[in-house]
Amino acid sequence: MPLDQHQRKQVITATRAKISVAEIQFNKRFPGVEISFDVRGSAWGYYMRKGRQRRIRYNAALFEKYFNEGLEDTVAHEVAHFVVDSLYRRRKTKPHGKEWREVMSLFGINNPSVTHSTDLSGIEVRQQRRFKYQCECGPVMLSTTRHFRVLRGTTTYSCRRCGNQLQVEK
Repeated sequence: MPLDQHQRKQVITATRAKISVAEIQFNKRFPGVEISFDVRGSAWGYYMRKGRQRRIRYNAALFEKYFNEGLEDTVAHEVAHFVVDSLYRRRKTKPHGKEWREVMSLFGINNPSVTHSTDLSGIEVRQQRRFKYQCECGPVMLSTTRHFRVLRGTTTYSCRRCGNQLQVEK
């Protein structure tokens, strides 16, 4: 059963409520943020900023399967990224650094987790293809992303064992 409209509204309401808590705590009005449910795969969500546009994206399939966990943890996690970006935009902050952990604590999550160990059975997860490269040590597999970087000539990769440059296997 897909994530229904009522549940989507709950997630959106929880997202806005967390933003309101942060606005009160920091005595600052934060910019608007778009909320969508278009993440696929193993990630629960993402916060992203492109220029002035800010967006929190959630994984509807994971929310459907683990609604309460997502509502509790994922919403706080992604809103914390949004708040840190809004507060420290020009300064360098680590994605899950001190500032992010402080905002998570504000939301009542004192031991925030960066990754999840959710059972993904039944969730469609795309796997990247791997390409075989050669080195003196033997074969090395590179992801699709790295393979195409090599083909474009934008980068080269070295073997982790011996340090020699990897060559695409022909």
